[in-house]
Amino acid sequence: MIVNTLMKEVMPEPSEEQWKTIAEDLWNIWNFPNCIGALDGKHVNIEAPANSGSVYFNYKKTFSVILLASVDANYNFIMIDGGSFGRSSDGGIFSYSALGKRMESVSLNITPGSCLPGINIEPPFVIVGDEAFPLKRYLMRPYPGRQSSENDFMTYFSNRQSRARRVSANAFGILAQKFRIF
Repeated sequence: MIVNTLMKEVMPEPSEEQWKTIAEDLWNIWNFPNCIGALDGKHVNIEAPANSGSVYFNYKKTFSVILLASVDANYNFIMIDGGSFGRSSDGGIFSYSALGKRMESVSLNITPGSCLPGINIEPPFVIVGDEAFPLKRYLMRPYPGRQSSENDFMTYFSNRQSRARRVSANAFGILAQKFRIF
């Protein structure tokens, strides 16, 4: 209980206005509209706990726990979920995380969305992630496979989505540089 109280003090859930500010920053800085965060997971190496079997053993052939985080345009961590087994995928962890469940049930303080630039369509706000995450109404991932240069829209979208998504990888890089344990 103390941990939950401390987390709410250190990293409070964004308000409706803060979500709008995050979306504006991601649009202005990284050119991706209606985006409220970039999502990624980071393996944090650990010593294998006694009698844990292979649940912490990951594809990198090390033992780890996963830190899943949503990051804003300025490399600030918005929401985190830590301690998942190293063998789990980012998408699986997200599905069972508090953030994933709250996005699915639409219980965060997020407004329906805003009009895209130049058109009168109001899609919902989304989080961007890599190929490890499933495509959902609130979670955008790149087009699967390699995009041919013949389809300009797919290439354009993937480039923009990658630019916004890269923020989370950079934030983890900054975290690892500052705190060598990561």
